[in-house]
This record gives sequence, C-alpha cells and structure tokens, in this order.
Amino acid sequence: MGEQEKSQANSNSMQRVKVYRLNDDGKWDDQGTGHATVDYLERSDDLGLYVIDEEDNKTLLLHRITPDDIYRKQEDTIISWRDPEFSTELALSFQETTGCSYMWDHICNAQRSLQFSTLNSETFHSMNSELGELPAVELSTLPLIPETVSESGIADQMGLTELILNDKENVV
Repeated sequence: MGEQEKSQANSNSMQRVKVYRLNDDGKWDDQGTGHATVDYLERSDDLGLYVIDEEDNKTLLLHRITPDDIYRKQEDTIISWRDPEFSTELALSFQETTGCSYMWDHICNAQRSLQFSTLNSETFHSMNSELGELPAVELSTLPLIPETVSESGIADQMGLTELILNDKENVV
C-alpha cells in the first residue's frame, strides 16, 4: 500500500482533533492534538474513545463510552461530555465537520449497542426471576410446568427456550 493510500485509510477511521479539559477556574485547557477513534478497550468488551497524540503517539485520552446520555454535539465541530469516571468536563474540537460527524455517529452506535445489550440483560434477569417460580421437576408436577410457561410472557417463553437449547448443547 502506498503512502497516500495509507494516509487515506487512516484518515477514514482516525479523525484529527484537539482535546480540552475544563479546569477548576472554568477555562478549557488544551491537552494536545491527536487522532480520535472508537475501538475496544484492552482486555475488555467495552468500547472506548481513544485520542492518540499526533507527535509522540502517546494516549491523550482514553474514555469508556457509556450508554448514558452524557454526550453533546455543539455546532459542527465539537463533542463534549462530563466523564462520570473522573468527574471531568471534556471536549473534542475537530478540524473538520466530517470528522466530528463521523465520530458522533460512532459514539451513538456504540451507545445503541450498549443500551441494547443492557436491555437484553435486564430482560434475561427479569425472566429468570419469573421462571424461578416454576414448580419442582417431579413426575406429579410435570403437567404444571408447561401451563406455567404458557401463562408467562413471550420474552419469558423465548428465554426459557434459549436456556433449554443452551443446556441441551452443553449436554451433547
């Protein structure tokens, strides 16, 4: 791959940005200029927002993306938020509006994924608590089990089906 192709490939995913942190005096401190991207955090399934310094390739910013509604897009070139882990106000000022839009879309997509997986997890846990009321598996109670399941919601029925299929795969 030629230098120009490498540059174009990197520019598609790495967006040039300045990082700012709000200081105690209410003023924005320039933390440096680098390239931003969204990627998985090391040894984790969580997505993070990385900014790598354009001069020395050190990490200027590493932020775990949260499903909470903390991110704001200001004008066409700024994304800001309050980092809940560090209680710090942060802002990214992009060189180009397309870079800002690109990163904004990636952050929003990551949030949707997190919200979806949280929703699935909550559905699974609520289903487990309802299925915990199933009668003990004994010959005399076998007719009660399908009756109990059929009276539960579709999410519980689907969840039970998934549990049975997973259990069956573990036995085989």
